[in-house]
Amino acid sequence: MEKLISCEFNIDTACVELRFIDGSMISIDCTAVEDEIAHTIRQRSELDWLVYNDPVGYANMILNGDPAEYLKNVTDNSPLD
Repeated sequence: MEKLISCEFNIDTACVELRFIDGSMISIDCTAVEDEIAHTIRQRSELDWLVYNDPVGYANMILNGDPAEYLKNVTDNSPLD
């Protein structure tokens, strides 16, 4: 895979699609990701926000990061003192 030329959410397939200059493509099934790692509505909402507002960040997190740790950190229900 070479240089990334586009990354967008395809609402028809519910996938984030990454296209590269060499013609290759990666398609991330967002429904499968949510079913696997998002266990609460807050976690699903966070993933949905990323898909629509930062698909590159979403793809990077899924392919290179730790999505379960990310969701734990951003949806923590600890009370404010």
